[in-house]
Amino acid sequence: MTAFFNQFKIGLLPLYVLLAILTSSVTLVSCSKDDELEIRNDFPFEVQVMPVPKDVSNGQTVEIRMTIKRSGNYSNTQYFIRYFQFDGQGTLRYYNEPAYLPNDLYPLPTEQFRLYYTSTSTVSQSFDVWISDSFGNEKKFTFQFNSSD
Repeated sequence: MTAFFNQFKIGLLPLYVLLAILTSSVTLVSCSKDDELEIRNDFPFEVQVMPVPKDVSNGQTVEIRMTIKRSGNYSNTQYFIRYFQFDGQGTLRYYNEPAYLPNDLYPLPTEQFRLYYTSTSTVSQSFDVWISDSFGNEKKFTFQFNSSD
């Protein structure tokens, strides 16, 4: 009887070796460094714009209130603003800062802010404002004012 069990153990030896190789292969493959944890930091955003007047006169300043609404929260996200005026003349500025230059990119220090547009012409005026983040997401807004002069 003992001889039978010794013969049975020898017959299972290749199976044990195969099982050990399979277990070590699965362990090594599952510990691969290519499967790094991905951390998401690129979240889309929306911008809420409060209503603005339709008419503006030469020299008048209009307040534009804007709020950036994030869909996720990544603390290192930075927001930027740029604008381009394609009809009429005027200046756009952030609070009491100097007026923005067209097509230059400026950082936005907060997610809730006010822009001030001052008309310097007696014709209708139109300009685009782009809000972008540090990951390339961008939103465009067009503002149009009729002359009340």
